[in-house]
Amino acid sequence: MDGILGVVDTAVTSPWFYLVLFAVAAIDGFFPVVPSESLVITAGVYAASGRPELVAVVVLAALGAFTGDHVSYLLGRRAGGRLVRGLRPGTRRHAAFGWARRTMADRGGLILVVARYVPGGRTAVTVTMGAVGYRLRWFSVFAAVAAVSWGLYGALLGYVGGVAFEDDPLMGVAVGLGLALSVTAVVEGVRFARRRRRRVGGEAVVARRDADPAGRVGSSPGG
Repeated sequence: MDGILGVVDTAVTSPWFYLVLFAVAAIDGFFPVVPSESLVITAGVYAASGRPELVAVVVLAALGAFTGDHVSYLLGRRAGGRLVRGLRPGTRRHAAFGWARRTMADRGGLILVVARYVPGGRTAVTVTMGAVGYRLRWFSVFAAVAAVSWGLYGALLGYVGGVAFEDDPLMGVAVGLGLALSVTAVVEGVRFARRRRRRVGGEAVVARRDADPAGRVGSSPGG
């Protein structure tokens, strides 16, 4: 255990760690198998003892996330051009693309900010926003909000764990990761409940229409 702590301590307190943090956060934006959130939380834990600097952790994590989201957006932009040219009007794929474009135009900013906290979901959203031609100016604004809030969130979660377990950094990391998983579980639970409520509501509407065909066309018995 002491050997593991020594290796982690040496890595996190190294000046090169800031570059690694930026690179991992950036790569995670378009290649979502890199554990950027875990790294930010770990950095926050050790920041409680003064190294690395908490402000630097937040700034570099946010800059990395912002950069990675733009790489993902540009990849979607390139793929979207080919996709649009290959779509035929009247097909299911054409209708799905139109729905995605309308949804992003209406609520794209909010979706982008929320998706930043959903592993894997952030990449799907940024690629889709690029593919449907979401305006780059507004994408950058919302990506900045998402990146800064995410950097603060991860670093402060780790910092809380580091303060609470000053003599046991690994326990601090475990607490920070546990809190992050709890937040993710709550977000996913809310999303699942909303999807289920919409599905049940839609099925109820269909059932009422099937039971009362006359009501579906708006006719009355006396009409």
